[in-house]
Amino acid sequence: MGFSSQENPSSLYFFFFLLCLTTVVSAYTNTSSNIGEEGGRRELASWKCNWFKGSWVYDVKYPLYDPYKCPFIDPQFNCKKYGRPDNFYLKYRWQPSSCSLPRFNGLYFLRKMRGKKIMFVGDSLSTNMWQSLACLIHSWVPNARYTLLRQKGLASLTFEDYGVTLKLYRTQFLVDLDTENVGRVLKLDSIKQGKMWRGMDVLIFNSWHWWTHIDHIQPWDYMEDGNRLYKDMNRLVAYYKGMTTWARWVNAFVNPSKTKVFFNGVSPVHYDGRDWGEPMKSCKSQTQPFYGRKYPGGPPVAWVILNKVFRRLKKPVYWLDITGLSQLRKDAHPSAYSGNHPGNDCSHWCLPGLPDTWNVLFYSALFS
Repeated sequence: MGFSSQENPSSLYFFFFLLCLTTVVSAYTNTSSNIGEEGGRRELASWKCNWFKGSWVYDVKYPLYDPYKCPFIDPQFNCKKYGRPDNFYLKYRWQPSSCSLPRFNGLYFLRKMRGKKIMFVGDSLSTNMWQSLACLIHSWVPNARYTLLRQKGLASLTFEDYGVTLKLYRTQFLVDLDTENVGRVLKLDSIKQGKMWRGMDVLIFNSWHWWTHIDHIQPWDYMEDGNRLYKDMNRLVAYYKGMTTWARWVNAFVNPSKTKVFFNGVSPVHYDGRDWGEPMKSCKSQTQPFYGRKYPGGPPVAWVILNKVFRRLKKPVYWLDITGLSQLRKDAHPSAYSGNHPGNDCSHWCLPGLPDTWNVLFYSALFS
């Protein structure tokens, strides 16, 4: 095994630069026209209209559940419990431009998914979405018997009367992170943990935020690519390599007749107000969405990379393209109103809140 303190060859980084420069605008503005055109097997979660192009509208019937009546919300996401004073952020519903999303029906979900296992695989944004789905279902059957099991890295919620299990498998990178003699090694070409994902009826993946962490919050000491160790690597190159390994895993181990696969797109952050035209601000004290026709910050580069990775898929994966609609919700983060995330949290999302919309989109795709 070789060691290197240098990044991967500069030619590869230059390739990514050109890739992002030439595709970012057209890819982001023509999402609905990309189905089947790139040679891969990415499928957007609607073929009747673009569910991901629309606007946020005020709806007095929202939120979809009462945070004080849902027993599954972690302190990190429970903004009302920890003092958030405003309520407007709870009242926005996503409205596609040329159609309407079906109403979420938790009883219908349980009956259709009777005896099945759904697993969320990813980082804390997957936790955010998993707890949202649990609350959405629970609001329809508040007296239903359930069993909740939690252990390090894995959680399982079963609605006993229906045999429906919502699982959560925590992994920041999807690829393996192993402890070896040299230290903690992020293995860009290995997914041994994938054996834990097999046998599911539905898989919902997500990964991005941890790929950019540095210094004391970086959870690895080396990256491994092939049989070579690197002290660091350009993070976009590393993300591309890791997600390409995930795509190979899907191609090798997913049987589409037994398992439906979803990828929840890149969840944005709102730490830098320059992204929406308020240079001195962050998500703190924001009470309304961004209402402009186009989000000034543009798409995250990770979004563009995922577009390229999906070309490698030979099995159908439904891409929940939540990035654009989520960028508009600078108001929906916990900010200072988090029970166990000190400081200003502009990465995660309040519950009830934006992840409920992600799950409405998931529900719509699953049953359409």
